[in-house]
Amino acid sequence: MIRMYSYRILTKEYNQMILVTDKLREAVRESGIQNGVATVMTMHTTTGIAVNEALECLESDIANMLEKNAPEEGTYSHARMLHDYGSTAGNPTGHLKSYLTGNHCHFYVIDGELIQGGAQDVYFCEFDGPANRMIKIFIDGE
Repeated sequence: MIRMYSYRILTKEYNQMILVTDKLREAVRESGIQNGVATVMTMHTTTGIAVNEALECLESDIANMLEKNAPEEGTYSHARMLHDYGSTAGNPTGHLKSYLTGNHCHFYVIDGELIQGGAQDVYFCEFDGPANRMIKIFIDGE
């Protein structure tokens, strides 16, 4: 059996980490699936999905690491006129940060419960906001 859930997220900042662990747990409970796999995926190329410990100091360290690896003042090939869009691409760092975090994660579901490590939480990462975003949660099992 497969269940799919969609959640809208309205981000408020250009770069932002938002916990979505509770949305994942809610979807697992609602699905009725007892044993299987849950996948969280972002539907955007300038956002990411990350699994880590939910600590403000660690969030700050992650943001600093991403900024060092994709600085806003860098020179990027993507920062050019995109005729298909009719505008100049101004979000190359969003694409690069998304590439670094990835766009999905997987967790096991056993006996109807999400299986996670003691310090594992799921973040939706915005790298080109504020924006109206969407994540999908797929739960596959029995």
